[in-house]
Amino acid sequence: MKVIALGAQVLDILVRPVAAIPEGQQTALVEDIRITAAGTAAGTALTLAKLGASVRTAGAIGTDTSGDILLALLAKAGIDTELLVRKESQRTSSSVLPIRPDGARPSLHLLGANLLFTLDDVDWDALTATDHLHLGGPELIGATNAARILQYAKENGVTTSVDLIAPGALGSLEAIAAALPYTDYLLPNDEQVLGFTGSTDLRAGAAALQDAGATVLAITRGAEGTLLVDPDGHQDIPAFAIDVVDTTGCGDAFSAGFIRAVALGRSLRDAAVLGNAVAALVAQGLGSDHGDFDLAAADAFAAANPTRATDPSQSGR
Repeated sequence: MKVIALGAQVLDILVRPVAAIPEGQQTALVEDIRITAAGTAAGTALTLAKLGASVRTAGAIGTDTSGDILLALLAKAGIDTELLVRKESQRTSSSVLPIRPDGARPSLHLLGANLLFTLDDVDWDALTATDHLHLGGPELIGATNAARILQYAKENGVTTSVDLIAPGALGSLEAIAAALPYTDYLLPNDEQVLGFTGSTDLRAGAAALQDAGATVLAITRGAEGTLLVDPDGHQDIPAFAIDVVDTTGCGDAFSAGFIRAVALGRSLRDAAVLGNAVAALVAQGLGSDHGDFDLAAADAFAAANPTRATDPSQSGR
């Protein structure tokens, strides 16, 4: 499977555990500090590569040291970075993540060069040569640009998936609507579905996104698992029961597992199960790149580990 993961490229600096920021110039000792590649394109690319896909990533980064580090981390993970463009005198998007003892991850974020990727930066020939395009963060490059890229991919026989990056509270349907008719698989989280649609009910929000053109939605809900919505109805796929260390990159890992499984011809439900499994593996350590696993190991984890109990009355089919 050949994949291009296009969109948000972020360098994460993670610190754990952080119960509170020290006052003034005081110091707090921590257990771990890590630097990783991340973002809805780069983070997804990391797990896709682990699962055996041939991965290229595309997007905009700066000409700063953070960009140098991000390129090195991606290359070390076996990801082709030739499609990344470096924006002169711009800063690479970065986040500082003080990870809470319970795995929650507040963020201090620099948008950086991600906002500067344009249609002139797209390698259109590379798009026609891939099997799948994953666009992470269409709201960063604009719905019109995202729609043009996805439409071109579809016209050339490439399957497409889209994940969102903005928090639900900052989203709107207008920011993504133009891209949805060219999206085979939309992979947001529950807060994004509610925020981008203005709905207070998750299934009503999913229906609004389907009405706008999205074909299949796999909506991640943290410890509650995934709500899978397609033209035939909806299904609840429970999350795996694990001890969470850090939730950074779990959504990106889910996207990678889901995309990889679909490409292998698995059912949508089985795709969501693999997505949940790789998200669980990533959540057991620090950063988007946590876990030394491959497809076989992820499948074995899914087969051997229990899922969290769910209310059968909430199952859609």
